[in-house]
Amino acid sequence: MTEPTRRLRPYLQADVFADRAGAGNPLAVVLDAEGLSDEDMQAIARWTRLPETTFVLPALDESSSYRLRMFSPRREVPFAGHPSVGTAHAVLEAGLATPCDGFLVQDGIAGKLPLRVDGEGATRTIAVRTPPSKLLETASPDDPRLKDALAGLPLGELPPVLMEGGRRWWLVEMADEASLRSATPNWPAISALAEATGSMGVCVFARSDDPVYYLAVRAWVGAPAAFEDAASGAANATLAAWLALRDALPGDGGFYRISQGREVGHDAIIELTVDENGDVWSGGRVTSVVRGELDWS
Repeated sequence: MTEPTRRLRPYLQADVFADRAGAGNPLAVVLDAEGLSDEDMQAIARWTRLPETTFVLPALDESSSYRLRMFSPRREVPFAGHPSVGTAHAVLEAGLATPCDGFLVQDGIAGKLPLRVDGEGATRTIAVRTPPSKLLETASPDDPRLKDALAGLPLGELPPVLMEGGRRWWLVEMADEASLRSATPNWPAISALAEATGSMGVCVFARSDDPVYYLAVRAWVGAPAAFEDAASGAANATLAAWLALRDALPGDGGFYRISQGREVGHDAIIELTVDENGDVWSGGRVTSVVRGELDWS
């Protein structure tokens, strides 16, 4: 009796927002997800133990390049920046889609989102147009919900705000880059804040004089688990929207770079653009690290 043929699925792991392995935010991409159930996808994402795992499916019509679903180890994610950018890189590398006039279109829970592709090879950059962000709340540093999470942090000029843009973040300006990089997050307080406000946690930022990047950023996730994100395209997109609202964008013409992840052993560079329509594009380079096949019965 012959055994049934197993379906081997093309699989890639990449470092997103990085020009070399180990610097960015890791992502797993299953490039042929047809036939996988929701339970299968969640199980695979739990098995990879990476921040997100994405699953590529054929486009349903000619208005999109491909469909995708993205999962953290705990749940399906409607939108995130680094999985969107990394999946586009994987699709291009595998030859599953070709840019039209320099753009791909991904179809997911957040709708059909364009991705701008610039250049080729190692210097190629990809940026996703992120879902619109909105200001939910402006707060004071001594707000009872924020007080413990911000205790001991030298703050900058802009007030803390709660922004919604696919994911919900508290955005807090710090006085300078050195203070930001040396800060120790109060994890119990950040987790309590995240749970009380339905947010991811606290994204702190500071202006920089570095010749490569304009802002240094740290994203402290409080729920559902407490950890520091190595590179968050979505958090930085909400930050760009907030700075645009305050007419406080760094750089020229709505374009700037940020540095994130050094405090957790990474060194990501994310490129942000606020275009003439007020839309925020979040992107950067992607480096493939693992190429192979997934054998998941």
